[in-house]
Amino acid sequence: MEKSTMAQSKGTVVLAYSGGLDTSCILVWLKEQGYDVIAYLANIGQKEDFEAARKKALALGAKKVYIEDISREFVEEFIWPAVQANALYEDRYLLGTALARPCIARRQVEIAQREGAQHIAHGATGKGNDQVRFELTCYALCPKIKVVAPWRLPEFYQRFPGRRELMDYAKKHGIPVPVTPQTPWSMDENLMHISYEAGILENPKNQAPPGLYTKTRDPATSPDTPDVLEIEFERGVPVKVTNIGDGATRSSALELFVYLNDIAGKHGVGRIDIVENRFVGMKSRGIYETPAGTILYHAHLDIEAFTMDREVRKIKQGLALKFSELVYNGFWHSPECEFLRHCIGRSQEPVVGTVHLSVFKGQVYILGRESPRSLYNEELVSMNVQGDYEPADATGFININSLRLKEYHRLQSKVTVKQDE
Repeated sequence: MEKSTMAQSKGTVVLAYSGGLDTSCILVWLKEQGYDVIAYLANIGQKEDFEAARKKALALGAKKVYIEDISREFVEEFIWPAVQANALYEDRYLLGTALARPCIARRQVEIAQREGAQHIAHGATGKGNDQVRFELTCYALCPKIKVVAPWRLPEFYQRFPGRRELMDYAKKHGIPVPVTPQTPWSMDENLMHISYEAGILENPKNQAPPGLYTKTRDPATSPDTPDVLEIEFERGVPVKVTNIGDGATRSSALELFVYLNDIAGKHGVGRIDIVENRFVGMKSRGIYETPAGTILYHAHLDIEAFTMDREVRKIKQGLALKFSELVYNGFWHSPECEFLRHCIGRSQEPVVGTVHLSVFKGQVYILGRESPRSLYNEELVSMNVQGDYEPADATGFININSLRLKEYHRLQSKVTVKQDE
């Protein structure tokens, strides 16, 4: 009997495990298929009882459990480049999930290599972006790795067409099922944001029910006095936050980001409700809360405009657009995305200084800024001081620039006259 079990073994798989119903069922199912399962839980800033999840994974038959705190590297190596880029997907989405996936998958590959595992597995669905983000990272960092994606295998998804079948399977195999009723939408949380989608939110007309938001207070009931902050940047990255009200300061990357999450959350900053285009070709509705990310987006935009040359900034904006698209689509570990990060990083050398802002009732208000590298020349721009600028020169500047417009419209009127004849 022992021999036949050994013969059936398919080797070791490292499963990205969340402790929830889906990945718990996947863990047991992978064992049924003949895999040795190593469960890997990424602590990337979500609220989770990690010790309970460890015990659960071991009880379900995981050979080993890794709980890896990757919050700090998430901020420094993934969120900071996005802040430098002013990364926004389709003008609105700050990329909270898209930035976390390559960070989570990178550590998963490291564990697979350390353990000599030939396979990795995840619980991402077959319709979403996350499967692409996970797997492109895994293949880029370890080309020989084999991916097991149960939600794309007919023998798995035909057996579990809905939540009820998963619940039945869980009861049969002694998997603890959630005692709290399930929210009628799905959530994904990390340090940067939380997303809500599916269920009742699939109808894009349905408003988010009260009580959905978890990271931010309703701006209507948020404090009636603002928090005034100073955020100091070096090379386009925040290095210090000071609260003018109570003098609180934070200067390490992780603590600074957590602090801004608290302040923004308290004032209801960072909520968006959008319909976006998934990489796989369909539109989907998502609700997101990105508290600290929203403050930093506004603050960085301001200090960058103050310190960066106009033409460099135009090119950099184009790069940021491409960068956001690559990150959303899962190409963080591609040569083109690496190249863009390098270019954007190079553009940030002069982005140094302090932004003063107020956080209040769901909004971020910029109050002022200062920088030793500012390209703003008060004397040059002043209405009262002539400086090195000769107003009479503007006449020739306007004449030269109007030449093209005069010629274009002269021709247009000729064409119009001909047509009228």
